[in-house]
Amino acid sequence: MIRVRQVKVKLGDEASLDKKVASKLGIRVSDILDMNINRQSLDARKSDIYYVYEVDVKVDNEKRILNKSKSSDILLAPREEYQYPIMGDEKLDDRIVIVGSGPAGLFCSYMLAEQGYRPLVIERGEAVDERMESVSKFWNGGELNPNSNVQFGEGGAGTFSDGKLNTMVKDKRFLGKKVFSIFVDHGAPREIMYLQKPHIGTDLLCNIVKNIRNDIIRMGGEFRFSTCLTDIKVENGKLVGIEVNHNEVIPCSVLVLALGHSARDTFSMLYDRGVSMLGKPFAVGVRIQHPQEMIQLNQYKRLDKRLPVADYKLTYQTKNGRGVYSFCMCPGGYVVNSSSEKGGTVVNGMSYHDRGSDNANSALVVTVGPDDFGHHPLDGIVFQRRLEKLAYQAGHGKMPIQLYKDFKEGKKSSSLGKVQPLMKGQIEFANLHSVLPDFVVSSLLEAMPVFGKRIHGFDRDDAIFAGVESRTSSPVRILRDENGVSNILGIYPCGEGSGYAGGITTAAMDGIKVSELICRKYHN
Repeated sequence: MIRVRQVKVKLGDEASLDKKVASKLGIRVSDILDMNINRQSLDARKSDIYYVYEVDVKVDNEKRILNKSKSSDILLAPREEYQYPIMGDEKLDDRIVIVGSGPAGLFCSYMLAEQGYRPLVIERGEAVDERMESVSKFWNGGELNPNSNVQFGEGGAGTFSDGKLNTMVKDKRFLGKKVFSIFVDHGAPREIMYLQKPHIGTDLLCNIVKNIRNDIIRMGGEFRFSTCLTDIKVENGKLVGIEVNHNEVIPCSVLVLALGHSARDTFSMLYDRGVSMLGKPFAVGVRIQHPQEMIQLNQYKRLDKRLPVADYKLTYQTKNGRGVYSFCMCPGGYVVNSSSEKGGTVVNGMSYHDRGSDNANSALVVTVGPDDFGHHPLDGIVFQRRLEKLAYQAGHGKMPIQLYKDFKEGKKSSSLGKVQPLMKGQIEFANLHSVLPDFVVSSLLEAMPVFGKRIHGFDRDDAIFAGVESRTSSPVRILRDENGVSNILGIYPCGEGSGYAGGITTAAMDGIKVSELICRKYHN
């Protein structure tokens, strides 16, 4: 096939793409036998807005067209296919066990099942349908289920998010493309294969993860929900088994730790059993809400329903060198209560596929590291818990919110402005100064006017802060060597919770990488 780059199509005229491609190639539209979009981005820098495409085209006489063309935008389409490794020759004594059914665990399991390994997946939370019911009850004032909530359960924390799939990592082996193709095969829109900023949305993710699970079972895998890893059994530095739910031992010589970043009790148990880990930097702060219409006007200078729902990304370095940045921006979304421990309150953001709500929200966070919370591997967890407990107390068990105007003055809000909160879960006015460390407060206050210059209205008085955003990434890294193995033979740390990913796509990619390392060593 021939790859054609930099094909510009005016907004609203997307149906003319084939004509634009044919014109660039110097052929008739009828000469195009097949055409696939490889990439689509939006150019909104000028008054006329364009989609810019990269497409792969099948035509007769490809060599003649390539030889004739003098454009650097017309070239032979490169082969961009993911290749799975050849199996190793070491025999497995028992089934591979994967802890966690978030993106890392799910994709690791899928690849292993596809190769005939019949993995066993254990998940402390519920299957996605039951999990949805538990989360909905909690958001509507019911009791928190500590084992099945926004953080824990089938699909992982990413299920209740915007479902963003963009990643900044270099991907010469096309792992990301493999991840996207598996998503599409199980119900995701095909557009994620080519959009510049692909996303799925919570409403679609729920069915997609269920479809992937059913396919893994069809290929010989097994899932056990409401099943928590409570201990590991080690002999002579090698894993020989695991304990689940404090009452059952499962023989196991290969264990994939695809933990979520909130599996604090599991981190503590693993540390006590001698698994090597380090504390790592992360970020804490608040969720901020604005009208989505304000973001649209800032990004596009117009309101046009044909345009995608606009997002943003903001970064700032304070005078003392601390980073402040937006994170997990959810256009047309909701702020959600994503707590996982009783007596603690955590917020996050989510969007449905259509990103159709009236508000934009984003985490607005400040970097923290061991110098802030301590150098013991688990000190970051202690730090997070302290903030979450303060947030719970400030909001009396509900999500504490505060207008930016009142945050500047350090006082509890008493009424809303024009921005109306769109939240999943109950809310209460509070003073977030009582929740956040002083250096986080001062960093946010320094950054907000700068962000207001980049996005007009970002620092408006009635922007709504909600607290506390404390689970931006894992506070620990479980160490692994070049073969993916921890200091205890047979244990493979994997994904975001283990400190090797930062979102749905990178976690899924790491799950595939770990499956490869297991495959290279063992045969099924």
